[in-house]
Amino acid sequence: MNTALQKIREAAEAKIAESGNQEALEEIRVAILGKKGELTQILKGMKDLSPEERPKVGQQVNEVRAVLEDALQKKKQELKHALLTERLKRETIDVTLPGVRALRGHRHPNQIALEDLERVFIGMGYEVVEGPEVEYDRYNFELLNIPANHPAKDEQDTFYITKDILLRTQTSSVQARIMEKGKLPIKIISPGRVFRSDEVDATHSPSFHQVEGLVVGEGVTMADLKGTLDQFATSFFGPETKTKLRPHHFPFTEPSAEVDVTCFKCGGKGCSVCKGSGWIEILGCGMVHPHVLEMCGIDPEVYSGFAFGIGLERVALLKYEIDDMRLLYENDVRFLGQF
Repeated sequence: MNTALQKIREAAEAKIAESGNQEALEEIRVAILGKKGELTQILKGMKDLSPEERPKVGQQVNEVRAVLEDALQKKKQELKHALLTERLKRETIDVTLPGVRALRGHRHPNQIALEDLERVFIGMGYEVVEGPEVEYDRYNFELLNIPANHPAKDEQDTFYITKDILLRTQTSSVQARIMEKGKLPIKIISPGRVFRSDEVDATHSPSFHQVEGLVVGEGVTMADLKGTLDQFATSFFGPETKTKLRPHHFPFTEPSAEVDVTCFKCGGKGCSVCKGSGWIEILGCGMVHPHVLEMCGIDPEVYSGFAFGIGLERVALLKYEIDDMRLLYENDVRFLGQF
């Protein structure tokens, strides 16, 4: 039996020394020490030995097992070290080479314009309020003085989900929600995405953004509205900017006006941007209609207010002299990288 164990040990040590990778080493371990390995088979045959021989053979088998396990562990560490050394050679980094600059994104021009706009109104004491994009007809139209048979409803091609639920066409719905709560005075702007069934072209999109403003309190007048818009225009477009109000009609304000600003390109002299007029239309506004106040539970005999609506894409296009709104949504890094 001594001779057999000696042969197993020598053969195993030779194989271990010659193994070139972890897989081969594992095969050797299983062949010698596994459940069906050579040493295990000798142990199973001990039942045929005499009681005097069994302790001696058991001790010899354990000695050989210990030697081979030690050889396997040393070889495993040797192969692991060799593998690490080879990997370090292969993955050597030359720290003197210039680094590769990571591409970093930045704010979208729409977001830049929105933050500039919010900064102006927050500076005047306004609160920024948001509302749901999926809205009830009641808030989007009815409480804004646009009942079912009103012609203004036909002017807005609306995405209806059900008869009473739709994708909001304006963020004025947030104003109705705030007024309905009855916490006065009110001084808010409500930015957000709106939806209308428009064909995509240089100036239209089925999804765009608005910023609506609302002030309700005692003694609020048209002069307050004009002063607010003057402050916004000079802060947003430049200190030399002037504003002009032209009479208009909106169902939820009375009186109503369209607001023009002096062309930022030519300073009001006339150019291709303003089509020679010296003025550019930027938003609509007016005094909150008394009936709107009544429907929202506010007494128009005591309180008055004004509202305005700014198309975010419109002022962004004007401010950054962009001639096609589609550029804002095409995700072209050559365009976006300019901001």
